Amino acid sequence: MKVLLTGADGFIGSHLAEQLVRDGHEVRAIVIYNSLDSWGWLDTAPREITSQIEIIPGDIRDPALMMSAVAGCDAVLHLAALIAIPYSYVAPDLYVQTNIQGTLNLLNAAKAAGVSRFIHTSTSEVYGTARYVPMDEGHPLQGQSPYSASKIGADQMVNSFYTSFELPTVTIRPFNTFGPRQSARAVIPTIISQLAAGKKEIQLGSLTPTRDFTYVADTVSGFTTALTSTAGVGETINLGAGFEVSIGETFASIAHVMGSDAVAIEDPNRLRPANSEVERLYSDNSKAKELLGWEPSLKGLDGFRVGLGHTVDWFLDPANLARYRTDSYTV
Repeated sequence: MKVLLTGADGFIGSHLAEQLVRDGHEVRAIVIYNSLDSWGWLDTAPREITSQIEIIPGDIRDPALMMSAVAGCDAVLHLAALIAIPYSYVAPDLYVQTNIQGTLNLLNAAKAAGVSRFIHTSTSEVYGTARYVPMDEGHPLQGQSPYSASKIGADQMVNSFYTSFELPTVTIRPFNTFGPRQSARAVIPTIISQLAAGKKEIQLGSLTPTRDFTYVADTVSGFTTALTSTAGVGETINLGAGFEVSIGETFASIAHVMGSDAVAIEDPNRLRPANSEVERLYSDNSKAKELLGWEPSLKGLDGFRVGLGHTVDWFLDPANLARYRTDSYTV
């Protein structure tokens, strides 16, 4: 298929771009325009992969550019978004512009191009703190941060194009993806990078919330399966490992893998507002298995530790660690 991939310069997007090429798809990739001519994490991908990708620097907030980018494509994989929750408290308007308006621009372009599949990326954050577990796709949506509210808006816009215009949409809802290349704003890279720098007091936010961590290769396989599956149109589908672990326990597991005796410290500057903190996330992934035949290869606590090992190994490469700031906190 000829596929337009947005957010190809990001964490999950760069891994997905590589896999799409390996699977034989023709990939056109949107990377955020910048004066450094950087392709984000695609700059680190093998040359034999990136040479086969058509790179388009731009911004999903530009409707004319999205119209031309989607033209001639069979499918759209839409991953581009503003995702940092702390920054959404600072600049909520940007989240509406990018996550809602940007998604609308791509939907209009996909509708005009007559694509056969529009795969949209949601987030488990739209559920807010679990009212019941495991959390299936029918769980109530709760916008506990401007980020999650903007993603709820984007999800609903996608659904409206399916119901109003029969655009063949699929909404993929990943739970807490982790692995090589993840942003330092996420908790696992925050822990690993500080430990790798030799720190003995690791600055974190709240240690009590639980998360359902899913290794990036499993999240990528969920997207590629949704792209080629005949099922799932009009559906929202969770991609999660189907277990939960607290942030404190996550820290202890990483410290064990890295042989560190450091301790975790709650930094007030990293705490979310009390009513904005999502206290518990734990996915029901049975719909993905039933509709797509997808399930994670790394399951439960044992699988989580395997994924952590892969992630730690990547971060301990000096060339990779040098890309992260371990001496400051950026929202």
